[in-house]
Amino acid sequence: MVPEGKALAQLKAKNYAAKYLASGEPIDLIGVEFSKEARNVVAFEVERVAGMAP
Repeated sequence: MVPEGKALAQLKAKNYAAKYLASGEPIDLIGVEFSKEARNVVAFEVERVAGMAP
């Protein structure tokens, strides 16, 4: 199975980090892809999002 990169894209599309941005702390988005066939993790991506200062 080839990783599709959809996990991190879903985090961004649903804007899950928005409620934490005002903290001023950096936020790490971690997308993990699982394979139904292999029943295991096949890929992961990490992206740091800078928080806004209060």
